[in-house]
Amino acid sequence: MAPTGAFNLQTCARKNILQLIPYRCARDDFKDDGSNILLDANENAYGPSLPFNGSDKSEAGTGYDYTQLNRYPDPHQGDLKKLFCDYRNKNPTKPLTPANLFLGVGSDEAIDALLRCFCIPGKDKILTCPPTYGMYSVSAQVNDVEVVKEPLDLISGKFELRPEAINKRLSEDPTIKLVYICSPGNPTAGTVDPAAVRKVLAHPTWNGVIVIDEAYIDFASEGSSLAPWVVDYPNLVVMQTLSKAFGLAGIRLGAAFTSPEIAQLLNNLKAPYSISSTTSSLAIAALSPAGLAVKNENMRRLLAQRERLFSKLPELPGIGRFRGGFDSNFLLVEILDKNAVPNSDVAKKVYGELAEEHRVVVRYRGGEAGCTGCLRITVGTEAEVDKLLEKLREVLKTVRGE
Repeated sequence: MAPTGAFNLQTCARKNILQLIPYRCARDDFKDDGSNILLDANENAYGPSLPFNGSDKSEAGTGYDYTQLNRYPDPHQGDLKKLFCDYRNKNPTKPLTPANLFLGVGSDEAIDALLRCFCIPGKDKILTCPPTYGMYSVSAQVNDVEVVKEPLDLISGKFELRPEAINKRLSEDPTIKLVYICSPGNPTAGTVDPAAVRKVLAHPTWNGVIVIDEAYIDFASEGSSLAPWVVDYPNLVVMQTLSKAFGLAGIRLGAAFTSPEIAQLLNNLKAPYSISSTTSSLAIAALSPAGLAVKNENMRRLLAQRERLFSKLPELPGIGRFRGGFDSNFLLVEILDKNAVPNSDVAKKVYGELAEEHRVVVRYRGGEAGCTGCLRITVGTEAEVDKLLEKLREVLKTVRGE
């Protein structure tokens, strides 16, 4: 077991959450094997009101019987959790198990659940490292939790984590209960140095939880995920999602790997059936050997287009430096004015004209810390990259008055 500092779940988590008795249904007591007459949950016994009747039997389908949608989904999702753990297991002596996992409606549910679990409204705080994902602050505000900001290194252009500065903040303010770290960063696209994370985890006096958001981790090099660390660090949470590398944003499934004790608290406070049967069946299909083969092929094609953007964007007049890293399915790039200076006003005009005149939508990030003049560009298909490069060249010429 790694050093845990001063972390104590019994004093870190909110008392009402520690005392929470989770919702239970009859199927927590009696496992349904498909042969039971189910008269416990007030479901509609005549089935779903759908204009078709049948199962998904296509070769590429999930095999899920959609005629059973009148039944509530499995509240525990054991089979799906095992597949998630198998996908991330790297340590044969300390493997991840379903007890290490919380599943939610996208990573956003985990972000919110952690706030509700550990932060007393109007009293406790979280720490974020801008520039970073905006939902940490949004969810904190919804929960009446103050946000303390300790920026990444904004000078070098690499947006590296500053563990000494974070630890100083944690020493000064014990009301900070959560630290949210995005890796690979959004919008910075760089993976956080694991040694920097270890320094924060090793804080000798802070009683709180480190949350690593790995939504884009599969675009980084093999073995970059810190999910296997949760078996050694009881105050570490590693969030992931099927929205990005797996291309399943529409099913809204996120996962949080953590200690069994924290996972249990998160599962206690969640709605009992938040993961739908259709979401679960599609996720199981994606994590199957056949699904992983499709994902790997799509990744190969996407990374080829990322390399193409990395090569071709600098050839366009008005494109400046890449900022951050190259570990995601997007690039953060500077837009220059006529004086070759990064300019947020110019970047915003380029962003607007690309979308309004050419129907090419990227993301303006010029208002973020350390991102002056920046656009965040998602890697598209070969045809989409063709159009982006063509239209971006035209718009840059127009906006910059050349």
